[in-house]
Amino acid sequence: MIRFLNPLSFNSPTYPPKKYDTFEGVFKPTLLTILGAIMYLRIGWVVGNAGLFGGLAIVLLSVSITLATGLSIASIATNTRMGEGGPYAMISKSLGLEIGGSVGLPLFVSQALAAAMYIFGFREGWLFLFRDHSPLVIDLVAFLFIFIIAYISAYFAFRVQYLVLILIILSLISIFSSSITWETTGTWQDWGDFPNTNFWGVFAVFFPATTGIMSGVNMSGELKNSRKNIPIGTLSAIGLSTIVYIILCWWVARAASPQELINNYTILIEKSRWQPLVLMGLLAATFSASLSSLVGAPRILMALAKDGVIPWGNSLAKLSKNGEPRRALLVSATLVLLALLLRDLNAIAPLITLFFLLTYATINLVVLVESSLSLMNFRPPFRVLIIVPLYGIIGCVLAMLVIRPFLSLVAITIVFGIYLQLVSVPKEKRSTDV
Repeated sequence: MIRFLNPLSFNSPTYPPKKYDTFEGVFKPTLLTILGAIMYLRIGWVVGNAGLFGGLAIVLLSVSITLATGLSIASIATNTRMGEGGPYAMISKSLGLEIGGSVGLPLFVSQALAAAMYIFGFREGWLFLFRDHSPLVIDLVAFLFIFIIAYISAYFAFRVQYLVLILIILSLISIFSSSITWETTGTWQDWGDFPNTNFWGVFAVFFPATTGIMSGVNMSGELKNSRKNIPIGTLSAIGLSTIVYIILCWWVARAASPQELINNYTILIEKSRWQPLVLMGLLAATFSASLSSLVGAPRILMALAKDGVIPWGNSLAKLSKNGEPRRALLVSATLVLLALLLRDLNAIAPLITLFFLLTYATINLVVLVESSLSLMNFRPPFRVLIIVPLYGIIGCVLAMLVIRPFLSLVAITIVFGIYLQLVSVPKEKRSTDV
C-alpha cells in the first residue's frame, strides 16, 4: 500500500538550492537538447527523402505540435508559481495526483532512458573519429563523466553546458561558412520521391528532435521566477531551434544529391568548412542532451516521491546538503546504466517518444479543460486561444499513431494501469484545480 506523505516532513538542505534565471535554467538546456544528434546525423536524410519543401513541411509540422505544447506550458506557468517536478507538477496540480502520477512515472523512466539514447548518439560520433575504440567502453566512460557532473550539482552541469553551447555555435559557423552557402551545386530537389519510405515514415524519424522542450521545465522548482523563466525560455528556444532547422534544410538541399543525402548520415561534417568543429559539435550536443536528461529525471522522481506516488518516497525525496536530489539521481543513473548494458534501445526508443507525447497531450488537455470551464483560479496573464491546446492534443495523438500504433496502445495501457493503482490508494484529501 502506498502512503501519501507530508512534504513538510522532509529534511531541508543545509544550503538553499541554487536558483536559475531564464537563460541558464530554461533556454540553454532546452535549446541544447533540441539541437542534438538528429540535427547533425539525420537532417540530410530527411531532405534527401522528402526534398527541400517536403523536408520543411516535416520540420514545421513537428515544430507546430511542440509549439502548441510550449504555448500551453507558458499559459500554465504564468497562472501560478510552479513547484518541483516540472510537467508532473503542472498536471497533478490541475487534474489531480492520480493523473499526474500516471503520466509522471512513465515520463521519469523515459527521461532517464533518453540519457542512454543520447550516450549512444555520442558513441556514434566518437567512433567516427576513433573507429578502433570499444563501443561499450565509450558508453561507460561517457556515462561516468555525465554522472559525476550531475552528482556534483545542476549548477556545475549548467556551467559545463556553456562550453557545449560554444562548440555548437562554432559547428554551425563551420557549416554555414562553407562554400555551399553561396554556391549552387545544381542538385536542388523541391519534392522528394521518398524511396523505401513515405512522408510519415520520415516524420517519425525526425519528430523526436523536437521533444526536448521539457529540459528547462524540469527545473521548475529551482527557478528564480518560474512564471517568467519558463514561458520566455521555452518559447525562445523553440523559435531559435526552428530557424536553425529551416536554414539547415535549405543548406543540405544544396550540399549533395538526394541519393547521397539518404546514404551519407555525416553529410554535415563532410561538407562543412572545418570538419573537426562539426564533429565536436555533435559530441557536445549528445553529451549535453544526456546530461540534461540525467539532471531532469531525478527532479521528476523526487516530486513523485514527495507525493507518495512511488514506494520508499520518504528516502528518495530527501535532498543533499547542497539541495541536490542525489538519492533520486542514483536511481536514475541505475536505469541509465542498465539501459547501456542492454546495448540496443531500438526496441524501446519509440516507447520513450510516445511517453513524451502522452505528457504533451495531457499538458494541452490541462489548458483545454481549464479554459473551457472558465475557472476563477485559472487566469493566466499569457492566454492562448482554445484552438492551440486542441491542436496540441490532436497533433500528439496523430504523431503517436504515425510513429507506432501498437506501442501507442501499450503506452496508454501502462498509463491507465498506473492511474487505476493510484485511485485505489487511500489518501488524504488534496486540493486541485479541476
